[in-house]
Amino acid sequence: MLQLLVVAVVLGAVAAVSIHQSTKEFRDIAGGRMLSVAESLASTPIVREQLAAPQVAQVLAPDVDRAVALSGATVAEIVSPNGRVMVSTDPTRVRGDADLGDSDVLGGRGWSGDVDIDGRRSIAGHVPILDTDGRVLAVVTVSENYPSTWMLLSDAGARLLIYLGIGAGVGAVGSWLLSRRIRRHTLGMETAEIAGLADHREALLHSIAEGVIAVGNDGRITMINDSARALLHLEPDVVGTPVAESGMDAGVREILLSPGDVEDVIVTTSTRVLALNRRSATSRRAESRGQHIGSVTTMRDSTELASMQSQLTSHKSVTDTLRAQTHEFANQLHTISGLAQLGAYDDVTTFVGTLTRRRAEISESITAHIGDPAVAALLIAKTSLAAETGVRLTLDPSSRLRALDPALSTDVITVVGNLVDNALDVSRDHGSRSITVLVRDDSTSDVPDLCVEVVDSGPGVPPEKRELIFSRGVTSKADTPGGRGIGLALVRLVSAQHGGTATIDDAESGGARFRVRMPLG
Repeated sequence: MLQLLVVAVVLGAVAAVSIHQSTKEFRDIAGGRMLSVAESLASTPIVREQLAAPQVAQVLAPDVDRAVALSGATVAEIVSPNGRVMVSTDPTRVRGDADLGDSDVLGGRGWSGDVDIDGRRSIAGHVPILDTDGRVLAVVTVSENYPSTWMLLSDAGARLLIYLGIGAGVGAVGSWLLSRRIRRHTLGMETAEIAGLADHREALLHSIAEGVIAVGNDGRITMINDSARALLHLEPDVVGTPVAESGMDAGVREILLSPGDVEDVIVTTSTRVLALNRRSATSRRAESRGQHIGSVTTMRDSTELASMQSQLTSHKSVTDTLRAQTHEFANQLHTISGLAQLGAYDDVTTFVGTLTRRRAEISESITAHIGDPAVAALLIAKTSLAAETGVRLTLDPSSRLRALDPALSTDVITVVGNLVDNALDVSRDHGSRSITVLVRDDSTSDVPDLCVEVVDSGPGVPPEKRELIFSRGVTSKADTPGGRGIGLALVRLVSAQHGGTATIDDAESGGARFRVRMPLG
């Protein structure tokens, strides 16, 4: 209906322009003709001779009627200088007042223009009749009524009416076809239904606690809800921005632009641990059903869950250490029991002394450099666990660490524990099967910081993966679903929360060197 209304307005505008043009053309042509007829009548000798005749209306009536008959005018009159009608083709107007309008004919010049005769708009020509002295004796007026609107349209030509009819028909058919096409593209929904659907879609998306972000085939963000913007720290006007230029973390960008579907991938940003799921999106419209139109990625904040998992991992590590120590103690007790049964009491004393010295050496080698009890205990436990798995864990002699605030100590334990666990996983079957740990605080510089370095004997990390290995936690443990963990992701998260950094480079021994720096101020 709106389209038909537009067509009607256009056709009305065309008709109005046509009427205006026809009116202007009529004014120009008829005005010139009326002026010519008036000049011809004013120059007729009998008209000049009989102006003063007593029965001038009857004497000059035939000449005035002849002028009307020959020109097609509506009214022809002779008017006195004081505006009184002397002769007229309409007898009822004789001796009446004539309306000369804006005419300046009394100034002795001919004139043509619009006048009002008996309430009808007319085009008139006025010509003065002058005596030998140039004085105006009378005025000859010849006028023709303006045609009606229908006559103006008819005068514009039958083809105009045909064109208007064809235009109306084409507009109606075009509106019908356009309506069908629009309804097909909108799945048969009307505008109010589309608006309601859009409102419900926006309300639904922005009320979901999980983040939702859609990316088109061109790599641009097409939709993002409030939760996703908050999780990724993006601006409100990010829609339409290419993912590569959005400013989000590299790990998230990789998932959003990956070619296939992704399920429960752990990605860490500078402040959060996120679980991402990505699915390809296809069109559901009839004409493009099944066509790939982009992807939709959902994300949920797993920071607290990751922290709990890290704590559980730490407890599991302690349990494994205790289990290893129990196994080691059981072997040692069996040895002592056997020596006692053999009566080799001196050997028992020597064996126990050796074990005591070895334990004391391990503890002293760590506590001499590490003043924080929790970190020292962790390194002692990890040393025993490493020995059980056949890996030698050594504390760098340059290590030094004072007692830390309990909250900071907990974060340092998380960093050291995850780095050592990662090093154990990659070193147990590679190279010299050794790990070197450096923990050092520097409180003498202008910006005191804490440095943690763990060097393994594993295969190392390729340069192209060094950035992503912290964004997407990787583990070699077989019992981790999908082979993906969050240990290294937590290392980066903890360091970033303290304003620090986590980096990887090649170690001189051929493995990888993980270095974490955190400001202490």
